[in-house]
Amino acid sequence: MATLNENEKAVTTKEEPNYRGVRAMPFVIGNEAFEKLGTIGTSSNLLVYLTTVFNMKSITATNVINVFNGTCNFGTLFGAFLCDTYFGRYKTLGFASISSFYVKHAGHALLTLTAAISKLHPPSCGKEVTSICQGPTTGQMAFLLSSFALLVVGGSGIRPCNLAFGADQFNPNTDSGRKGINSFFNWYYFTYTFAVMVSLTIIVYVQSNISWSIGLGIPTLLMFFSCVFFFIGTKIYVIVLPQGSPLLGVVQVFAAAIKKRGLKSPEQPWLSLFDYVPKKSTNLKLSSTDQFRFLDKAAIRTLEDDLKMDGSAVDPWRLCTIQQVEEVKCLLRLVPIWFAILVYHVAFIQQNNYLVFQALQSDRRLIKSSTFRIPAATYIVFTMVTLTIWIPIYDRVIVPLLRKLTGKEGGITVLQRMGIGIVLSSLSLFVSALIESKRRTWALTRPTLGIEPRKGEISSMSAFWFIPQLIVAGLSEGFFMIGQNELFYKQSPENMKSIATSCLFCASAASSYLSSFMQTMVQRLTEGNGEKGWLAEDLNEGRLDYFYYIIVTLEALNLAYFIMCGKWYKYKTASKDTTSGPEVALQELKSEEPLV
Repeated sequence: MATLNENEKAVTTKEEPNYRGVRAMPFVIGNEAFEKLGTIGTSSNLLVYLTTVFNMKSITATNVINVFNGTCNFGTLFGAFLCDTYFGRYKTLGFASISSFYVKHAGHALLTLTAAISKLHPPSCGKEVTSICQGPTTGQMAFLLSSFALLVVGGSGIRPCNLAFGADQFNPNTDSGRKGINSFFNWYYFTYTFAVMVSLTIIVYVQSNISWSIGLGIPTLLMFFSCVFFFIGTKIYVIVLPQGSPLLGVVQVFAAAIKKRGLKSPEQPWLSLFDYVPKKSTNLKLSSTDQFRFLDKAAIRTLEDDLKMDGSAVDPWRLCTIQQVEEVKCLLRLVPIWFAILVYHVAFIQQNNYLVFQALQSDRRLIKSSTFRIPAATYIVFTMVTLTIWIPIYDRVIVPLLRKLTGKEGGITVLQRMGIGIVLSSLSLFVSALIESKRRTWALTRPTLGIEPRKGEISSMSAFWFIPQLIVAGLSEGFFMIGQNELFYKQSPENMKSIATSCLFCASAASSYLSSFMQTMVQRLTEGNGEKGWLAEDLNEGRLDYFYYIIVTLEALNLAYFIMCGKWYKYKTASKDTTSGPEVALQELKSEEPLV
């Protein structure tokens, strides 16, 4: 990771904070790592828990998990709004870390009780496929969902603020600071993958092979360490204070533009529109752009528009500044990209969910002569291993080489990085479909290894055949996920970083709900007339590979859509007049170019 050269001269002001950069990273990333360990340690194995302990059908369990994850991610929007509007990232993170510990402690406790107390979950099923299994009662289901509700509340403050707070620790006015921000996004995701690896191996093993009660209790301790790591670094953090509701300015721009819709748009908006930036503003002063020209009308002065002594508008609902207009344009340009992110996450979610069920009906022995079976949820760790190896190589080797060739700070543009991720995602799903076809064929035609309760014949195909698709999926994440974080952080207004980050979680949330809808519709359309449907409880009786091909087609269409968005997209650029607002170097913004 890039370090700050103390001798480097930067464009500074008297009020410029003392950026600690790398020194603050262990505390910020440590907080994130333990929070993720606590969260993922619970969620990664829930599919197995719901199908084996609560006796839910596969499609029901995946829908429950999708709704749970979606609601968790949507909750971040509320936390981000409070962060950017009232409390700032430091206070929000501090409060969220403490409350997350106590609230999630209660949630984990309730979830642990569902495993420890027999009356809080249905009786165990028999070992035969045809055995009748009793599902959860209304009371048992209500108790389970109440634990999920507490877990949702606990994660709403940390997720949207941590990424932006970490990037705040680097000086955007220096080369080393900008390189540090670029590296931070890579290492942030690297830490995430490490947390997932630990969860998918150690915690999942304890849950599946030792005790669900103990395994569900471990995350509570990890959340305590998350709080400790965050507060240890308090003295060296750069703390950015909030400036009031950033969403209010967005609404004012639309309101003013609608009121003045009858006016003619100016030919040279950068010369004739109301140009005013408050001295206390921390936002980069943006240059005028020709997209969404109808919004420029919000900054047209008329005889009715009066100004205060300091130069600001008397009525901000009638007259907005060109700076406000351009900030709204930055957000609007991200909207089409947001829909492409949503579709990408659908593919990501479906592949991860059904991999668990595929592994349950495959040979999970570590070696042929062994009786030990790798937990089904653990196989996703190969995606994380790929990321863990790839991210340092990309950050330390590939980016510097690309930087020399292209002259761009990140080697390639953020949109190019995301586009590569979509291509790799399509390839991973295509490989998944081929491997599932092979697994199913072997289960039906070759000697099997017994019966998976409530599932069906276990294929003699080794579950290690899933590794190729998981490696490609890991590379896809390494390009797309990190790219989306970097895009929304850098291209959003400075006072809306947390809200912009929460929009990514909202995309994931919408993807979770859309995934549930797709699964339900595909199953309803393909079952009946003696057919069990493509997503049957016993995958050997279904056609999961066909479902994968549908998602491959969806991803291919998404790629075409993303390329069109990339051609249209314009990265934000700083105004040549930097007398108002922060004097951020232009190099970072000018280094970005369209996708193609």
